[in-house]
Amino acid sequence: MPSPTLFDPINLGAISAPNRIFMAPLTRGRSESVHVPVSALKAEYYSQRAAAGLIVAEATGISQEGLGWPSAPGIWSEAQVDGWKPVTEAVHEKGGRIILQLWHMGRLVHPDFLGGKSPVSSSATKAPGYAHTPTGKKDYVEARALELSEIPRVIGDYVHAAQNAMKAGFDGVQIHAANGYLIDQFIRDNSNFREDEYGGPVENRIRLLKDVTEAVIGEVGSDRTAVRLSPNGDTQGCDDSDPVTTFTAAAAALQALDIAFLELREVKEYGNFGTTDVPRVSPEIRKVFANPLVLNQEYTKELALEDLASGLADAVSFGRPFISNPDLVRRLKTDAPLAKDNYKTWYSPGPEGYTDYPSLAEDVAA
Repeated sequence: MPSPTLFDPINLGAISAPNRIFMAPLTRGRSESVHVPVSALKAEYYSQRAAAGLIVAEATGISQEGLGWPSAPGIWSEAQVDGWKPVTEAVHEKGGRIILQLWHMGRLVHPDFLGGKSPVSSSATKAPGYAHTPTGKKDYVEARALELSEIPRVIGDYVHAAQNAMKAGFDGVQIHAANGYLIDQFIRDNSNFREDEYGGPVENRIRLLKDVTEAVIGEVGSDRTAVRLSPNGDTQGCDDSDPVTTFTAAAAALQALDIAFLELREVKEYGNFGTTDVPRVSPEIRKVFANPLVLNQEYTKELALEDLASGLADAVSFGRPFISNPDLVRRLKTDAPLAKDNYKTWYSPGPEGYTDYPSLAEDVAA
Protein backbone atom coordinates (compact mmCIF):
# COMPACT_ATOMS: atom_id res chain seq x y z
CA MET A 1 0.00 0.00 0.00
CA PRO A 2 1.53 3.36 -1.02
CA SER A 3 2.44 5.88 1.67
CA PRO A 4 0.04 8.78 2.13
CA THR A 5 0.93 12.13 0.63
CA LEU A 6 0.17 15.64 1.86
CA PHE A 7 -2.84 15.71 -0.46
CA ASP A 8 -4.62 12.58 0.78
CA PRO A 9 -7.61 12.86 3.16
CA ILE A 10 -7.45 11.83 6.80
CA ASN A 11 -10.00 11.28 9.56
CA LEU A 12 -9.39 13.01 12.90
CA GLY A 13 -12.07 11.61 15.14
CA ALA A 14 -15.28 13.33 14.05
CA ILE A 15 -13.45 15.61 11.60
CA SER A 16 -12.72 14.51 8.03
CA ALA A 17 -9.83 16.53 6.62
CA PRO A 18 -9.48 16.66 2.80
CA ASN A 19 -5.68 16.87 2.97
CA ARG A 20 -2.83 16.60 5.47
CA ILE A 21 -1.60 20.18 5.23
CA PHE A 22 -2.83 21.75 8.46
CA MET A 23 -2.61 25.37 9.51
CA ALA A 24 -0.78 25.58 12.84
CA PRO A 25 -2.05 27.89 15.59
CA LEU A 26 -0.51 31.33 15.14
CA THR A 27 -0.87 34.23 17.56
CA ARG A 28 -1.67 37.27 15.41
CA GLY A 29 -3.40 39.80 17.70
CA ARG A 30 -6.19 41.67 15.88
CA SER A 31 -8.59 41.59 18.80
CA GLU A 32 -10.14 44.43 20.76
CA SER A 33 -9.02 45.58 24.21
CA VAL A 34 -11.49 43.24 25.92
CA HIS A 35 -10.06 40.30 23.92
CA VAL A 36 -12.99 40.16 21.49
CA PRO A 37 -11.97 39.12 17.95
CA VAL A 38 -12.32 41.76 15.25
CA SER A 39 -14.81 39.53 13.48
CA ALA A 40 -14.76 40.79 9.89
CA LEU A 41 -10.95 40.90 9.72
CA LYS A 42 -10.45 37.48 11.30
CA ALA A 43 -13.21 35.98 9.16
CA GLU A 44 -11.43 37.16 6.02
CA TYR A 45 -8.03 35.94 7.27
CA TYR A 46 -9.13 32.43 8.19
CA SER A 47 -11.50 31.95 5.23
CA GLN A 48 -8.62 32.84 2.88
CA ARG A 49 -6.85 29.77 4.31
CA ALA A 50 -9.86 27.42 4.35
CA ALA A 51 -8.25 25.01 1.85
CA ALA A 52 -6.05 23.72 4.69
CA GLY A 53 -6.98 20.20 5.70
CA LEU A 54 -7.63 21.66 9.15
CA ILE A 55 -7.17 25.11 10.64
CA VAL A 56 -6.09 25.19 14.28
CA ALA A 57 -7.09 28.73 15.19
CA GLU A 58 -4.76 30.86 17.26
CA ALA A 59 -4.19 30.38 20.99
CA THR A 60 -7.26 31.80 22.73
CA GLY A 61 -7.52 32.62 26.42
CA ILE A 62 -9.78 30.45 28.55
CA SER A 63 -9.97 33.14 31.26
CA GLN A 64 -8.64 36.57 32.13
CA GLU A 65 -6.28 34.88 34.57
CA GLY A 66 -4.79 32.86 31.73
CA LEU A 67 -4.40 35.53 29.05
CA GLY A 68 -1.43 37.88 29.00
CA TRP A 69 -0.97 38.95 25.38
CA PRO A 70 -2.16 42.31 24.04
CA SER A 71 -4.95 42.03 21.47
CA ALA A 72 -5.13 38.24 21.75
CA PRO A 73 -8.65 36.77 21.68
CA GLY A 74 -10.51 35.06 24.50
CA ILE A 75 -13.38 32.60 24.68
CA TRP A 76 -14.75 33.03 28.22
CA SER A 77 -17.43 35.68 27.55
CA GLU A 78 -20.57 35.84 25.42
CA ALA A 79 -19.12 38.80 23.53
CA GLN A 80 -16.10 36.71 22.59
CA VAL A 81 -18.31 33.82 21.48
CA ASP A 82 -20.27 36.22 19.30
CA GLY A 83 -17.02 37.62 17.92
CA TRP A 84 -15.87 34.17 16.82
CA LYS A 85 -19.15 33.10 15.17
CA PRO A 86 -18.61 35.03 11.90
CA VAL A 87 -15.13 33.51 11.68
CA THR A 88 -16.27 29.89 11.88
CA GLU A 89 -19.18 30.65 9.53
CA ALA A 90 -16.84 32.16 6.94
CA VAL A 91 -14.49 29.16 7.07
CA HIS A 92 -17.37 26.70 6.77
CA GLU A 93 -18.85 28.62 3.84
CA LYS A 94 -15.54 28.04 2.04
CA GLY A 95 -15.72 24.32 2.85
CA GLY A 96 -13.08 24.48 5.59
CA ARG A 97 -12.68 22.95 9.04
CA ILE A 98 -11.52 24.91 12.07
CA ILE A 99 -10.86 24.11 15.73
CA LEU A 100 -9.91 26.47 18.56
CA GLN A 101 -6.77 26.24 20.67
CA LEU A 102 -7.49 26.68 24.41
CA TRP A 103 -4.77 28.69 26.19
CA HIS A 104 -3.75 29.40 29.77
CA MET A 105 -0.37 31.14 29.87
CA GLY A 106 0.32 30.54 33.56
CA ARG A 107 3.44 32.37 34.77
CA LEU A 108 3.75 34.17 31.42
CA VAL A 109 0.85 36.49 32.28
CA HIS A 110 2.14 39.84 33.53
CA PRO A 111 0.35 41.45 36.52
CA ASP A 112 -0.62 44.33 34.21
CA PHE A 113 -3.27 41.99 32.77
CA LEU A 114 -4.45 40.93 36.23
CA GLY A 115 -5.06 44.23 37.97
CA GLY A 116 -1.69 43.94 39.68
CA LYS A 117 -2.19 40.39 40.99
CA SER A 118 0.47 37.71 40.60
CA PRO A 119 0.18 35.15 37.82
CA VAL A 120 -0.26 31.48 38.69
CA SER A 121 1.82 28.44 37.87
CA SER A 122 2.66 24.95 39.08
CA SER A 123 5.23 26.43 41.48
CA ALA A 124 6.55 29.82 42.58
CA THR A 125 8.86 30.38 39.61
CA LYS A 126 9.73 33.18 37.23
CA ALA A 127 10.03 32.88 33.45
CA PRO A 128 13.12 34.30 31.72
CA GLY A 129 12.82 37.24 29.38
CA TYR A 130 10.03 39.74 29.14
CA ALA A 131 6.30 40.01 28.65
CA HIS A 132 4.54 42.03 25.98
CA THR A 133 2.09 44.32 27.78
CA PRO A 134 -0.21 47.12 26.57
CA THR A 135 2.42 49.61 27.77
CA GLY A 136 5.48 47.86 26.35
CA LYS A 137 7.93 45.10 27.25
CA LYS A 138 8.32 44.30 30.96
CA ASP A 139 10.20 41.65 32.89
CA TYR A 140 8.19 38.64 33.98
CA VAL A 141 7.45 38.38 37.69
CA GLU A 142 7.47 35.40 40.02
CA ALA A 143 4.26 33.45 39.85
CA ARG A 144 2.49 32.00 42.84
CA ALA A 145 1.85 28.29 43.01
CA LEU A 146 -1.74 27.28 42.40
CA GLU A 147 -3.32 25.98 45.57
CA LEU A 148 -4.57 22.41 45.34
CA SER A 149 -8.06 23.72 46.01
CA GLU A 150 -7.83 26.03 42.96
CA ILE A 151 -7.06 23.35 40.40
CA PRO A 152 -10.71 22.28 39.94
CA ARG A 153 -11.53 25.91 39.12
CA VAL A 154 -8.84 26.02 36.43
CA ILE A 155 -10.06 22.73 34.97
CA GLY A 156 -13.55 24.23 34.97
CA ASP A 157 -12.27 27.21 33.01
CA TYR A 158 -11.03 24.85 30.28
CA VAL A 159 -14.40 23.10 30.18
CA HIS A 160 -16.29 26.41 30.00
CA ALA A 161 -13.99 27.58 27.19
CA ALA A 162 -14.53 24.34 25.27
CA GLN A 163 -18.28 24.71 25.65
CA ASN A 164 -18.08 28.28 24.36
CA ALA A 165 -15.91 27.20 21.42
CA MET A 166 -18.59 24.77 20.30
CA LYS A 167 -21.26 27.49 20.74
CA ALA A 168 -19.12 29.70 18.49
CA GLY A 169 -19.26 27.06 15.75
CA PHE A 170 -15.82 25.47 15.97
CA ASP A 171 -15.47 21.85 14.86
CA GLY A 172 -13.50 20.97 17.98
CA VAL A 173 -10.81 22.22 20.35
CA GLN A 174 -7.11 21.77 20.94
CA ILE A 175 -5.72 21.97 24.49
CA HIS A 176 -2.50 24.02 24.46
CA ALA A 177 -0.11 22.02 26.63
CA ALA A 178 3.08 23.22 24.93
CA ASN A 179 5.50 26.15 24.62
CA GLY A 180 6.06 26.76 28.33
CA TYR A 181 2.46 27.70 29.17
CA LEU A 182 0.50 26.55 32.22
CA ILE A 183 0.05 22.83 31.52
CA ASP A 184 3.64 22.61 30.24
CA GLN A 185 4.76 24.30 33.47
CA PHE A 186 3.18 21.39 35.33
CA ILE A 187 4.61 18.73 32.99
CA ARG A 188 8.29 19.66 33.09
CA ASP A 189 10.57 19.07 36.06
CA ASN A 190 12.47 22.35 35.91
CA SER A 191 9.28 24.35 36.54
CA ASN A 192 7.26 22.00 38.74
CA PHE A 193 8.50 21.61 42.33
CA ARG A 194 5.21 20.62 43.90
CA GLU A 195 5.05 17.97 46.62
CA ASP A 196 1.39 17.04 46.22
CA GLU A 197 -0.31 14.78 43.67
CA TYR A 198 0.48 17.26 40.87
CA GLY A 199 4.26 17.23 41.40
CA GLY A 200 7.21 14.91 41.71
CA PRO A 201 7.14 11.75 39.56
CA VAL A 202 6.08 11.84 35.93
CA GLU A 203 2.64 10.39 36.58
CA ASN A 204 1.92 13.32 38.92
CA ARG A 205 3.35 16.01 36.65
CA ILE A 206 1.14 14.91 33.75
CA ARG A 207 -1.93 14.73 36.00
CA LEU A 208 -3.18 18.24 35.13
CA LEU A 209 -2.88 17.43 31.42
CA LYS A 210 -4.91 14.25 31.94
CA ASP A 211 -7.49 15.94 34.18
CA VAL A 212 -8.03 18.85 31.78
CA THR A 213 -8.22 16.58 28.73
CA GLU A 214 -10.65 14.17 30.40
CA ALA A 215 -12.86 17.07 31.53
CA VAL A 216 -12.89 18.67 28.06
CA ILE A 217 -13.70 15.29 26.51
CA GLY A 218 -16.65 15.08 28.86
CA GLU A 219 -17.93 18.33 27.34
CA VAL A 220 -17.18 17.99 23.60
CA GLY A 221 -16.22 14.33 23.10
CA SER A 222 -12.85 12.66 22.55
CA ASP A 223 -13.46 12.78 18.78
CA ARG A 224 -13.39 16.60 18.85
CA THR A 225 -10.56 17.03 21.38
CA ALA A 226 -6.89 17.41 20.42
CA VAL A 227 -3.74 18.31 22.37
CA ARG A 228 -0.52 20.11 21.51
CA LEU A 229 2.81 19.26 23.22
CA SER A 230 6.38 20.52 22.73
CA PRO A 231 8.52 17.60 23.85
CA ASN A 232 12.10 18.62 23.22
CA GLY A 233 14.29 21.36 24.59
CA ASP A 234 13.83 24.59 26.46
CA THR A 235 10.77 26.63 25.57
CA GLN A 236 10.23 29.95 27.36
CA GLY A 237 12.22 28.66 30.32
CA CYS A 238 10.48 25.28 30.62
CA ASP A 239 12.63 22.20 30.17
CA ASP A 240 12.79 18.62 31.35
CA SER A 241 15.70 16.44 32.42
CA ASP A 242 14.24 13.33 30.76
CA PRO A 243 11.91 14.40 27.93
CA VAL A 244 11.57 10.92 26.43
CA THR A 245 10.21 9.43 29.65
CA THR A 246 8.06 12.46 30.44
CA PHE A 247 6.45 12.96 27.05
CA THR A 248 5.98 9.32 26.11
CA ALA A 249 4.08 8.97 29.38
CA ALA A 250 1.98 12.00 28.45
CA ALA A 251 1.33 10.64 24.94
CA ALA A 252 0.38 7.20 26.28
CA ALA A 253 -2.10 8.83 28.67
CA LEU A 254 -3.64 10.80 25.80
CA GLN A 255 -3.88 7.64 23.69
CA ALA A 256 -5.77 5.98 26.53
CA LEU A 257 -8.22 8.89 26.39
CA ASP A 258 -8.57 8.33 22.61
CA ILE A 259 -8.13 11.98 21.60
CA ALA A 260 -8.75 12.95 17.97
CA PHE A 261 -5.10 13.81 17.33
CA LEU A 262 -1.87 14.88 19.00
CA GLU A 263 0.24 17.71 17.59
CA LEU A 264 3.94 18.07 18.43
CA ARG A 265 6.13 21.14 17.98
CA GLU A 266 9.61 19.82 18.30
CA VAL A 267 12.56 21.16 16.34
CA LYS A 268 14.69 24.29 16.34
CA GLU A 269 13.01 27.33 17.76
CA TYR A 270 13.39 31.03 17.17
CA GLY A 271 12.90 34.43 18.77
CA ASN A 272 11.56 34.56 22.31
CA PHE A 273 11.32 30.74 22.42
CA GLY A 274 15.12 30.23 22.33
CA THR A 275 16.95 27.57 20.32
CA THR A 276 17.55 23.87 20.79
CA ASP A 277 19.46 21.02 19.21
CA VAL A 278 17.82 18.40 21.42
CA PRO A 279 17.00 15.15 19.56
CA ARG A 280 13.43 14.58 18.42
CA VAL A 281 11.11 12.73 20.79
CA SER A 282 8.45 12.01 18.16
CA PRO A 283 9.88 8.59 17.17
CA GLU A 284 9.40 7.40 20.77
CA ILE A 285 5.97 9.03 21.01
CA ARG A 286 4.95 7.28 17.78
CA LYS A 287 5.52 3.93 19.54
CA VAL A 288 2.86 4.69 22.18
CA PHE A 289 0.45 6.94 20.27
CA ALA A 290 -1.54 5.20 17.54
CA ASN A 291 -4.12 7.89 16.77
CA PRO A 292 -3.25 10.61 14.22
CA LEU A 293 0.06 12.30 15.02
CA VAL A 294 0.62 15.78 13.57
CA LEU A 295 4.14 17.24 13.48
CA ASN A 296 5.02 20.93 13.29
CA GLN A 297 7.87 23.41 13.06
CA GLU A 298 9.90 24.64 10.12
CA TYR A 299 8.72 21.97 7.68
CA THR A 300 9.32 22.11 3.96
CA LYS A 301 7.26 20.05 1.52
CA GLU A 302 10.16 17.61 1.15
CA LEU A 303 10.61 17.06 4.89
CA ALA A 304 6.86 16.70 5.34
CA LEU A 305 6.63 14.03 2.65
CA GLU A 306 9.59 12.22 4.21
CA ASP A 307 7.94 12.02 7.65
CA LEU A 308 4.62 10.96 6.13
CA ALA A 309 6.30 8.24 4.09
CA SER A 310 8.13 6.84 7.12
CA GLY A 311 4.92 6.70 9.15
CA LEU A 312 6.30 9.08 11.76
CA ALA A 313 3.62 11.67 10.95
CA ASP A 314 0.05 11.35 9.74
CA ALA A 315 -0.18 15.07 8.88
CA VAL A 316 2.00 18.17 9.11
CA SER A 317 0.99 21.60 10.36
CA PHE A 318 2.57 24.65 8.76
CA GLY A 319 2.81 27.96 10.59
CA ARG A 320 4.66 30.89 9.06
CA PRO A 321 4.19 29.65 5.45
CA PHE A 322 0.43 30.05 5.98
CA ILE A 323 0.89 33.67 7.08
CA SER A 324 2.13 34.81 3.69
CA ASN A 325 0.59 32.10 1.50
CA PRO A 326 -3.17 31.97 2.02
CA ASP A 327 -3.36 29.32 -0.72
CA LEU A 328 -0.46 27.26 0.62
CA VAL A 329 -2.11 23.96 -0.29
CA ARG A 330 -2.27 24.94 -3.97
CA ARG A 331 1.29 26.26 -3.94
CA LEU A 332 2.63 23.03 -2.44
CA LYS A 333 0.64 20.89 -4.86
CA THR A 334 1.95 22.78 -7.89
CA ASP A 335 5.46 23.37 -6.49
CA ALA A 336 4.93 27.09 -6.87
CA PRO A 337 7.31 29.44 -5.02
CA LEU A 338 6.29 30.53 -1.54
CA ALA A 339 5.97 34.19 -0.59
CA LYS A 340 7.92 35.39 2.44
CA ASP A 341 6.18 36.85 5.47
CA ASN A 342 6.99 40.18 7.11
CA TYR A 343 7.65 39.60 10.82
CA LYS A 344 7.10 43.30 11.56
CA THR A 345 3.38 42.81 10.89
CA TRP A 346 2.90 39.52 12.76
CA TYR A 347 1.11 41.22 15.68
CA SER A 348 0.28 44.67 14.35
CA PRO A 349 -3.36 45.81 14.06
CA GLY A 350 -5.26 45.96 10.81
CA PRO A 351 -5.09 44.12 7.48
CA GLU A 352 -1.45 44.87 6.60
CA GLY A 353 0.54 41.64 6.75
CA TYR A 354 -2.65 39.80 7.65
CA THR A 355 -5.22 39.65 4.86
CA ASP A 356 -3.31 41.44 2.10
CA TYR A 357 -0.92 38.66 1.01
CA PRO A 358 -1.82 37.79 -2.61
CA SER A 359 -2.89 34.38 -3.82
CA LEU A 360 -0.90 32.51 -6.46
CA ALA A 361 -3.38 33.61 -9.13
CA GLU A 362 -2.95 37.23 -8.09
CA ASP A 363 0.84 36.83 -8.14
CA VAL A 364 0.72 35.41 -11.66
CA ALA A 365 -1.60 38.20 -12.81
CA ALA A 366 0.71 40.80 -11.35
